[in-house]
Amino acid sequence: MVEVPYKYSIVGKKNNNTLIVKVDEDVLEIRQLIVLSDDHEVFKVDKMNYIEFRSDINRLREYAMFIVKDAPEHYKEANLLEQQICELIKNAIRHGNKNDINKKVKVWYSFENRVKVIVVDEGEGFKEVDDWNNFNLARTISIFKQDFENIMNFISWRGRNVNEMDGGNALFAAIEYWNGGIYFNEKGNKVCAIKYFPDSPEYEKYK
Repeated sequence: MVEVPYKYSIVGKKNNNTLIVKVDEDVLEIRQLIVLSDDHEVFKVDKMNYIEFRSDINRLREYAMFIVKDAPEHYKEANLLEQQICELIKNAIRHGNKNDINKKVKVWYSFENRVKVIVVDEGEGFKEVDDWNNFNLARTISIFKQDFENIMNFISWRGRNVNEMDGGNALFAAIEYWNGGIYFNEKGNKVCAIKYFPDSPEYEKYK
């Protein structure tokens, strides 16, 4: 278990994926990864588009572009949406399916009032959600406190399945981008990511 080298208290939640944390007299909002059961409503795929891909990392951008083409223009945000969907599929191919081209990546997606993407791979699943959340909490606090002695300990996440090529840091960018939350099933091989934009009635709650 990753230890957080600071005294802090959780005083509430801004929404279902953002903690309100008190450090000394300061209050921070810190997003977390969430684990849910497979039958939770966030994983429901009614009225969502569906496609599946072979685990071919060389076609990664092609896969993401196919999905994003259906999104409203203002959701695309200078290719940020495409980049983040690329990361979700890349993780499924590399970490889930271990680049086995015979294994499938299944994707459901919808652009109705927000972006919602569900990605499922055939792997054993991401088992380090609690450790990553603690690491992110410690990292956020150390940066806020400008604690340069400890910041270097939290620059890069190193989980069991992280290699030198990706550094494990993509999740930091992802959790900031997917303001509606990143949700894993209990096995850890299914992820749902949600993004709200200013035209959504939910935006103020999640921005």
